[in-house]
Amino acid sequence: MQFPAGWRNARNIKFSQGFTKPGPRDFVGAGPLTQREAIALYNFTLTHNFELSLSYHTQGKEIYWQFLNYEPQGAKEIGEAFAKASGYLLTEVPYNSSFAGYKDWFIQNYNKPSYTIEAGFGENPLPISQFQEIYNDNIGILVLGMVL
Repeated sequence: MQFPAGWRNARNIKFSQGFTKPGPRDFVGAGPLTQREAIALYNFTLTHNFELSLSYHTQGKEIYWQFLNYEPQGAKEIGEAFAKASGYLLTEVPYNSSFAGYKDWFIQNYNKPSYTIEAGFGENPLPISQFQEIYNDNIGILVLGMVL
């Protein structure tokens, strides 16, 4: 939630939910790209010509594929293939979570397919006992992502 794609919207939403300072979740920072890991991923992406991106989160067995009105060519069809391979639901991002993510920035900046995969289900952090199930659900996504 540190990327310059609707960052101010993310800040307004998260601050209204009480996430106003660093903590274990949902703090968007003082501005976009203020944290080293976000800057590193941003710079790494700028120096490569990726055809699509996959971002992994842990909650919900869903795949998010859009950002606002951006729908890169072929993105929905690829997302449907990922959903079929994993058994996860291809869905739109809930509004309160739809800004300032890497996926959002990648779509906005490059107009190429990008996905947030919400792996697993339960209370975070997910237990290690879910690892094999998450791996089995997602190996098809990873293989398809390499060949598409």
